[in-house]
Amino acid sequence: MADHPAELTHPASALVARWSSYLAHDRRRSPHTVRAYEATAHRLIDFLGEHLGDAVQPDSLLDLTAADLRAFLADRRRDGLGAASVARELSGVRAFLRYASEQEGRSGQLPRTRGPKRARTLPRPAAPDDAVNLAENAAEAASEPWIGARDLAILLLLYGAGLRVAEAMSLTADMLPIGPTLRVTGKRSKTRVVPIVDAAREAIDDYVRQCPYSLSGSDPLFVGARGGPLNPDLVRRSVASARRRLGLPDTLTPHALRHSFATHLLARGADLRSLQELLGHASLSSTQIYTAVDAAHLLDVYRHAHPRA
Repeated sequence: MADHPAELTHPASALVARWSSYLAHDRRRSPHTVRAYEATAHRLIDFLGEHLGDAVQPDSLLDLTAADLRAFLADRRRDGLGAASVARELSGVRAFLRYASEQEGRSGQLPRTRGPKRARTLPRPAAPDDAVNLAENAAEAASEPWIGARDLAILLLLYGAGLRVAEAMSLTADMLPIGPTLRVTGKRSKTRVVPIVDAAREAIDDYVRQCPYSLSGSDPLFVGARGGPLNPDLVRRSVASARRRLGLPDTLTPHALRHSFATHLLARGADLRSLQELLGHASLSSTQIYTAVDAAHLLDVYRHAHPRA
């Protein structure tokens, strides 16, 4: 990595390289996660070299103490990282040290240290009308009709099927024509089947009819203005512009459309296990946050509508 020149000659560089390969191929982590974890490992090693006053050998990583890790986290806080970012950094450090321990044939106790406390924020769902208006406004403001049709299709997929932006970008043309369900590949290459509402399916069909580029085989379903893969940042910018035009809150992001999908399904009686499958969450605990979202929404409705509230 360019910002870690020491990795080329550092005694622990080979260990980091093996870990990076392990994450990508054995654990099937996303390229973004692999890069982030690899950078964390190099930052830890660079810091320890200064903190301990000597180059860090792979086996010496197993002798680290909780105080060493706390010093590293404190250093990261001084770099300006917030609590959530430091917690992610600690998660990467733990994973790296666990791998180092396994490589050395030791399964000893890793140093224990707590990450910073983080206030748990609830997703803020959009009202159904706001979600649809956002998608339609983004489409109307597009530079070309076919691009507007594309943006409408994407945003209706996020809200109507609970897709992540990256999942929508990963859809391929061989899925056409879209039927009542769609197989989606999510995090860690986990696949799930999601139902597609008529409005989203019709929007996709309209986009395909208008798209000036040939869409076939394993080509991306959603393409950019020049026919190549669509940059997800363009979707986020389109949403931000539509949000400003409509006077909607900054919290209404593309990912908030997925939260809205989950919250509205729960409000209409969906059970948590079904919701977990539809969202592609690895654990039920990730889905249970939506019970609090729904309760918060109901309380907000009560406070604004009940004469005695």
